[in-house]
Amino acid sequence: MFKTVSPGAIGVRTRNLSELCTAAAKTGFGGVEFSIHEVADLIDQQGAEAVRAIFAGAGVKPGGWSLPDGWRTTDEKWRRDLEALPRLAKAGAALGSPRTFTYILPCSDEKPFEENYRFHVERFTPIARILAEHGCHLGLEFIGPKTLRAGKRHPFIHTMEEMLAMGREIGPNVGLLLDCWHWYTSHSTLAALKALQPKEVVYVHVNDAPRGIPIDEQIDSKRELPGETGVIDIAGFLGTLREIGYDGPVTPEPFKKELQDLPSDEARLTTVAGAMDRIFRTAGL
Repeated sequence: MFKTVSPGAIGVRTRNLSELCTAAAKTGFGGVEFSIHEVADLIDQQGAEAVRAIFAGAGVKPGGWSLPDGWRTTDEKWRRDLEALPRLAKAGAALGSPRTFTYILPCSDEKPFEENYRFHVERFTPIARILAEHGCHLGLEFIGPKTLRAGKRHPFIHTMEEMLAMGREIGPNVGLLLDCWHWYTSHSTLAALKALQPKEVVYVHVNDAPRGIPIDEQIDSKRELPGETGVIDIAGFLGTLREIGYDGPVTPEPFKKELQDLPSDEARLTTVAGAMDRIFRTAGL
């Protein structure tokens, strides 16, 4: 496993891939989450070897990339993204970064469960097929907090087991984006993690939860730095992932307002990297 930064998740605004890789390495991250569109454009302009050299020169690994989100909207946008996806998947594979991911909302006001389920399977099946042709894997993130489902007409998938079941129907290269926040807020356990196969975990997020709030009252947008409060058993979470053989990126996604108040991107990166160092040490990684 290696510590990976998602710049948008912590409010970092670097101008380009080279600047991001340099800043990440300087502050102690081992990998970066990158824009697949930027990388595909760079490969078209300079070749894959030159783009791989950007990462290697900084001493960081390519982490993963976010799946374009046209699938959420109209048939037209979904089909347009499908047409563009082979180029993007080829670029990710050329970097040695075959991991892409997206999140699935846990409720709907429009679609009952079965209709929503079929919608997701139909939208993702051709996406997964294209990704598989380039050796890429898709991680689907379940969203755990009960507070997000409150007041919605139709609940949807919000647990690890449900998401895995849908992923198996979509394709053999589909697994989880496994976030310890959603693992915790969905009342999952270390035993459930131990039952996973390595291939079922495509990508990993870490953060912590505020103290003094019952699980079912946690608010998705109010999180803490990984390991900051100890509410979530992050050491157990990471240690179990190591036991089952996960060796990919681990990316913090704290959604912490105070990070935006820090004076610079370097201060934000340094603060979050320090938290990541501590949880890795605690987990014996």
